[in-house]
Amino acid sequence: MPLFSRDLLVDWEEPDLVPRPVVTLGAVGLDASDWVDVDDVAAPSQRGREAVFHAHRKGQFLLWMRGLLTCEVEGGFWLVPPGQGIWVPAGVQHRMETAGRVECYVVYVDPAVSGPLPTQCCTLATTPLLRELVVRSAALPMRYAEEGMAPRLVALLLDELALAPAGRLHLPLPADGRLRPLVDWMMAHPAERGSVEACAGWMGLSARTLSRLIAHETGMSFGRWRRQLHLLLALQWLAKGAAVQDVSEGLGYENASNFVVMFRKALGESPGRYLATRR
Repeated sequence: MPLFSRDLLVDWEEPDLVPRPVVTLGAVGLDASDWVDVDDVAAPSQRGREAVFHAHRKGQFLLWMRGLLTCEVEGGFWLVPPGQGIWVPAGVQHRMETAGRVECYVVYVDPAVSGPLPTQCCTLATTPLLRELVVRSAALPMRYAEEGMAPRLVALLLDELALAPAGRLHLPLPADGRLRPLVDWMMAHPAERGSVEACAGWMGLSARTLSRLIAHETGMSFGRWRRQLHLLLALQWLAKGAAVQDVSEGLGYENASNFVVMFRKALGESPGRYLATRR
């Protein structure tokens, strides 16, 4: 959104309007229910309302250190686990939601200096150096001195951010109106594991037509797209404290072992180890 505790809103300025190439803000040790949207700092009574689509004049890099962040833009859905970040270019309509106890940092990047950064929304893998630069820049005043150490720190942060590789936790959402009812139903009923033929019949399409539409809209096969959906949902539920057995059942797997195999193939680690190493 991004979200911040009202306790942090001392000497506040709208980051989009601060005349600095980079402005970093941080929030540590908060529950999502304790936060407010910085776009609504004048109306804190609106806390807890559903996230709405909005955009910023500046680009945003959100470094997520604890808790779980989901971000939706037109045509895509991203999940940001602890230790990773997401880049949202300037002017991109998006909405974000959080789960769990949160520690995060948000870097606002002026369009004038964001040329080397991606032109589309994407998750970014982070390095220890990038994380430390973000944390250190959050300690600067919003209107830091334009000479000396601060601008050098900001320049290094931008260089390191431009080198960050894209992450994999992305679910492309089809824009074709014929597919959205099916996508919405699959996201609401992930345990229903109907075949592509069954899903196509429900939509009044042939299996070949449905497969072609999914591939064209998402760049994935029907089966791969559903596995990616399951992976993102699993990470959301696990981050909220769900047991592996409950997640497995919620996604329609016959047993927890099959779910763990899918998870390990996708992310290289078991669910427990993946979350533990990112806490």
